Amino acid sequence: MSADKHERIRQRAHAIWESEGRPEGQHERHWALACAEIEAEDSQAPIEATAGAGPAIAAHSKDAKPRKPPVRRKKAVT
Repeated sequence: MSADKHERIRQRAHAIWESEGRPEGQHERHWALACAEIEAEDSQAPIEATAGAGPAIAAHSKDAKPRKPPVRRKKAVT
């Protein structure tokens, strides 16, 4: 495993640990979750890059919020 990938996993595991309220004794589970997430990101990266998916990457980002379609109101009939 490259040093860069190891560091990405370490940072992700730390973020998971913090998001769960810093529980003790969960480091192996956090590491496994982080590994799975990084592997998923890495396996999708070439596909999205070849599709010219600049905005698509943002749409699939873990932090991106889904957009709701605009509400269209009917006009009152007079």
